[in-house]
Amino acid sequence: MAKAVRKITLSQSRDIPFNRLVLSQSNVRRIKAGVSIEELAQDTARRTLLQSLTVRPVLDEDGAETGMFEVPAGGRRYRALELLVKQKRLARTAAVPCVIRTDGLAEEDSLAENVQRAPLHPLDQFRAFRDLGEKGMSEEEIAAAFFVTVSVVKQRLRLSSVSPKLLDVYAEDGMTLDQLTAFAVNPDHERQEQVWEAVQRSHNKEPYFIRRLLTEGAVRASDKRAQFVGIEAYETAGGEGLPRRPVTPAAVNARIMSFQLMPRRSAASNQLMCPPTSCASFFRPPPGRWKSSVMAFSPASSSLLLTNPSSSS
Repeated sequence: MAKAVRKITLSQSRDIPFNRLVLSQSNVRRIKAGVSIEELAQDTARRTLLQSLTVRPVLDEDGAETGMFEVPAGGRRYRALELLVKQKRLARTAAVPCVIRTDGLAEEDSLAENVQRAPLHPLDQFRAFRDLGEKGMSEEEIAAAFFVTVSVVKQRLRLSSVSPKLLDVYAEDGMTLDQLTAFAVNPDHERQEQVWEAVQRSHNKEPYFIRRLLTEGAVRASDKRAQFVGIEAYETAGGEGLPRRPVTPAAVNARIMSFQLMPRRSAASNQLMCPPTSCASFFRPPPGRWKSSVMAFSPASSSLLLTNPSSSS
């Protein structure tokens, strides 16, 4: 006869008034790290408490419950709530969601919560930031909401120009984050995948080498082959506009430093390409001397930058 599997019983959970909670001395976290208590309190005030506290009943000398509860796991959340009470933004008797533990040791509860917590994968972070951006949040607002710098948000959002195949390779630990970010310098997915195949056969897999392969033939904005023209002049010369992509303030205000000549893509599709952080649209180039050009379009100035590879530099 098969032996019956013993079912586990989860710890009880209930709301406990804040003034019946005390910080436990069994909390293993002693050194300050990560988000400050002030920032955590502000976030709690904005989003409320997203994770329950783990508590244990406080017993008297006879082992009877006193009605008070100590907090061995969730000390930083407790301090954030305590700060909100001191600021009179939270009532002392406010109900706090808690998980009540009685088995094991309090130190085990604290250690398990801190050790078992897994940081968010950069790809998950990128997708979350992207979704928030599509819902109207600016890069600054996203950074403030998640306690990261604006540069981190920008770095993650640059991954939107990387081939989905390469994102899958990174997700399976086939490349490093620095290598993946290097591919964002060129938005041509086909070229990215070609370079990745070449890099796998090469002894040099450094990010700078990937960027070098992707930016062969780069032309700076100061190059004599570059010239600014208005949209009307561009269209008069035979250029045909394609549907515009949504433009973010960062894309409009981006300072354009260099553009990539991508003859492989241009020859196949006869389209102008440019870095996604500075280019708001794709345009079909006019015939003749602009056939393999590169451009950047600024909605703020309604101007296009075109390069003419056939001109002498």
